[in-house]
Amino acid sequence: MTDLLTLEVHDVHVNVLTGIYSQETHLPQPLHISVSADLEIAPHYSPDTPLSASKNYMTIKAAASEFPEGVHFMLVEAVADHIIDRLFAADKRFTSITVKI
Repeated sequence: MTDLLTLEVHDVHVNVLTGIYSQETHLPQPLHISVSADLEIAPHYSPDTPLSASKNYMTIKAAASEFPEGVHFMLVEAVADHIIDRLFAADKRFTSITVKI
């Protein structure tokens, strides 16, 4: 069995170009995004384990708050997929990711 650490970043407020209705497509929509990511961890962490063995939470926050300029996501599911894809690409130790919008 592999040990997992769940990293969570909650309630990131971001404006994203998303929506299908005319009133949604011209202006970014305010979204509140939370991400939980399971990270496969080392068998043991000692007091002198280097920082490189950890994961920077800012990676998760950036995935949830930085979107390509000018890209319009028709569905919020596509926003979630974008976040998930970025995180899986950023670190192969992620085993599962949950996005709440």
